[in-house]
Amino acid sequence: MAVQLPALFVERMRGLLGTEFAAFMAAYDAVPHTGIRVNTLKISVEEFVKISPFELRPIPWCPAGFYVPYGSKPGLHPYYHAGLYYIQEPSAMAPVELLDIQPGDRVLDLCAAPGGKSTQIAAKLQGSGVLVTNDIHAERTKALAKNIELYGVRNAVVLNESPDRIAEAFPHYFNKVLIDAPCSGEGMFRKDEDMARQWETHSVEKCTVMQRDILRIASRLLAPGGVIVYSTCTFAPEENEEMIAEFLQANPGFRVVPLTGKPGFSPGRPEWIPSRERYPDIEQLAGTGRLWPHRIEGEGHFAAVLQWEGDAGEETAFDITLPISERSAGEVAGTRGRAKAQRHKSGRGQTGEGRRSGKAGAEHTAAEALAAFAAGQLKLQLPGRTVVYGDRVYQSPLNPDMLNGLKVVRPGWFVGTVKNGRFAPSHPLATALHRNDAVRSIVLDGSSPEAVRYLKGETLPMEEDRVVLTEGASTKGYALICIDGYASGWGKWQDGMLKNEYPAGWRWTSV
Repeated sequence: MAVQLPALFVERMRGLLGTEFAAFMAAYDAVPHTGIRVNTLKISVEEFVKISPFELRPIPWCPAGFYVPYGSKPGLHPYYHAGLYYIQEPSAMAPVELLDIQPGDRVLDLCAAPGGKSTQIAAKLQGSGVLVTNDIHAERTKALAKNIELYGVRNAVVLNESPDRIAEAFPHYFNKVLIDAPCSGEGMFRKDEDMARQWETHSVEKCTVMQRDILRIASRLLAPGGVIVYSTCTFAPEENEEMIAEFLQANPGFRVVPLTGKPGFSPGRPEWIPSRERYPDIEQLAGTGRLWPHRIEGEGHFAAVLQWEGDAGEETAFDITLPISERSAGEVAGTRGRAKAQRHKSGRGQTGEGRRSGKAGAEHTAAEALAAFAAGQLKLQLPGRTVVYGDRVYQSPLNPDMLNGLKVVRPGWFVGTVKNGRFAPSHPLATALHRNDAVRSIVLDGSSPEAVRYLKGETLPMEEDRVVLTEGASTKGYALICIDGYASGWGKWQDGMLKNEYPAGWRWTSV
């Protein structure tokens, strides 16, 4: 067997699984399954299937998910760098599907890094509603913010906060909450041998303390009638069925929404909980679900859908949303905030910290500069409210006053910087656009060397007639560079050359 499993883990699974134990252990001799999920913010599933460079097989529980052959290396293709798909373990695609997200929802991804599930949520929102995505570890928010930007998300706020601080700012606000809980990681032993080696130190007991606290706080974040999806990638009943039993006992206004008929899921196992007589309505737990690696093509996962049928009273009597239809890029926010934003180099969110300007004049100048840029370079009205942190300009889907006192990594869509009254567009502005949103565009062939050369930051020879212009526009100015028609970054054409504006921190580094 390739994976060295902890002896205590093996013995526990032998006791739990009985006659299925041999099949479970045999799954560890198989190679892990590789999956990609189509980013429908940029391309439809049907369109991607037509142009896919890989052989695709559908993943049963995710309409946008596909298995790709082991060893196909989907990270080494221009389409990956254009944000057309996210590389994701197939089972990890299931929890977001269970949230049943609809455009306009207010969604919180509470333990979000590196951002795979957040980008899946954003694709389902299709630019409407709001996504607040959070991770308590500052270092991990770098990857989270970059993935939000690479995949063209316009309506997300990225936080680096503890759950209780978020609950203070957003009491009973979200109608969908995802808790991809920190866990002992038993379901990922086949994919990541480090998890098997660290199992004893990253113990079930330590994880249950964190999970219990996160679930408790999540109930304060949920709006009446809202849904929490709790998921782990572990097999331990203490982290799964028993955790849900404790939550239901402490929160009688919640019920389990059964996963009956959901593809791939086996029923939960309430009989595995010690001292079952302590918990009322324990049979509800059969409505939770498990993805078993010996029954499906994927790693191990647990999920529970919890709906709140209670009443939040007066705590919901406030409005922190900013209706997109009422705001434009040219509108001045005119508010003062104390929120902090982690600044970033080359769009990556690496280092430094900036404080939102306390002067309405700074936001007025930035809004005017952005509006001038948009009028001359873009063909769409940017959603949200213009918010300034230092020299950086964002379009926020929320009233920025509601972020006061929170550690904010991104208050919204990072669209550019303003210096000396002049606006320079950001790379995340480009990645969230569509080809027809720009006054100028240049299409690169994804199968040709020039696409990779662009992604490596090289200057390219370019005939003038390849610059596609809106009627009346000149070739001077920013051009949206598209790989096979899908936005990938900025460039400027001049005298037969394409000046590359692809930021250094994002460039293709593979041979």
